[in-house]
Amino acid sequence: MAKKLSHKPCDLVLFGTKGDLARRKLIPSLYKLERSNLLADNTKIVGIARDELDLDGYKKVVSDSLEQFLKEPVDEEIKEKFLERLQYCQVDMTVAEDFKGIKDVVDQENRTMVNYFSTPPSVFGAICEGLDTAGLINKETRVVVEKPIGHCLESSKVINDKIAEHFNEDQIYRIDHYLGKETVLNLLVLRFANAIFTNNWDHECIDHVQISVAESVGVEGRWGYYDDAGQMRDMVQNHLLQILSLLAMEPPVDVSADSIRNEKLKVLKALRPITTDNAGDKTVRGQYTSGFVNGQAVPGYLEEEGANTDSSTETFVSLRVDIDNWRWAGVPFYLRTGKRLPVKGTEIVIHFKELPHNIFKETYKTLPANKLTIRLQPDEGVEIHLMNKVPGLGEKMELQQTKLDLSFSDTFKDDRIADAYERLMLEAMLGNQSLFVRRDEVEAAWSWVDGILDAWDKSNESPKSYSAGSWGPVASIAMLAKDDREWDE
Repeated sequence: MAKKLSHKPCDLVLFGTKGDLARRKLIPSLYKLERSNLLADNTKIVGIARDELDLDGYKKVVSDSLEQFLKEPVDEEIKEKFLERLQYCQVDMTVAEDFKGIKDVVDQENRTMVNYFSTPPSVFGAICEGLDTAGLINKETRVVVEKPIGHCLESSKVINDKIAEHFNEDQIYRIDHYLGKETVLNLLVLRFANAIFTNNWDHECIDHVQISVAESVGVEGRWGYYDDAGQMRDMVQNHLLQILSLLAMEPPVDVSADSIRNEKLKVLKALRPITTDNAGDKTVRGQYTSGFVNGQAVPGYLEEEGANTDSSTETFVSLRVDIDNWRWAGVPFYLRTGKRLPVKGTEIVIHFKELPHNIFKETYKTLPANKLTIRLQPDEGVEIHLMNKVPGLGEKMELQQTKLDLSFSDTFKDDRIADAYERLMLEAMLGNQSLFVRRDEVEAAWSWVDGILDAWDKSNESPKSYSAGSWGPVASIAMLAKDDREWDE
């Protein structure tokens, strides 16, 4: 049964429709929504780019994108139905007059206009201005914007201010694609629908938390962008802090957008500042050198194509994060993310406290603490590590550490796990902001991250080297060792 999208179908307007993000992620995700019968009958997809193309030419761009980037065979019947939704409009996004042509291909009386900015943030303001000048904004018009929302707190305010000149906050959908992942959404259910976790989710029961986002790839031709951003801005400021806030937030009143985002904001505001006084103890930044990943020799960061050999940009970050509130007093959250690590994967590990007394010490001298592992990628699922009796007869009771493994692909065999962009584009069309980031969240995250970046700048220390294919600098291991802990690997 198809999900009801909204009171109106949509004109989904893709600015930058020929760019890498649109071709690699957005167009395939829209095709999947078509295949799942989740696009309203009269919904149109309007591609916007500065290239001179007729409709047949644009259909070929879309068709080629599906052939290249879909991981499964294209269903020709579904594809033809999908292609019939397409419109194309040539627009120079820096020229306000060009936007008038969009009025010929959208229908604001009968369809909600959802504008997706798959463009650099530097043109967000120009697009908003062009839409306004052409009379294409009404109270139902929405805008979906991609990260990065700025380079720091002040630059994020500039971008958000430009958008806010033309759109109200309830019309703005800021994407962090991690919030569309099935396992991230499941954090809400895991925490607030299961008493076993809800009642044991605080400093009384949890020793520490680890969040790791590992990438086995290098910069992949994005050296110019990445060297200006680094791993802190590219991953920590958005993805990792969003995961952290969902893990640590208080129970919301309900699952409405503002109820969830209000609680996430409280976590971000409770993060203990990391400054020049404590950055040396609580942060590690690294830069990969040449090495081997998956058995293949790979170059170092400074040897990548187009590299600036004097760059001090970090490709690895690990942090000890403390949250100054009642629930998490004394519980460290360890964050780690980097490029050219041994594997690609994202996981959360909740380490519970050890039992105060061991009645099985004759056969198991030290009982390990229970832990909950939440895998976000590549194999989405949940594991619970616990102790069990080894079956058999004997004078002594033998114990063994085991795990209960809930793999989503095994448990929900008949249900396809939706791609993050697929879900987020649908929610934008539905008008549900729960999975999108509010402006005050963006600014709270930048405010905290800016303190770390400022401390690094003032220290004038170079990133610590680590070999490609390793788990980062030795200093990252030492940071946890000082707390008598170690990374899960």
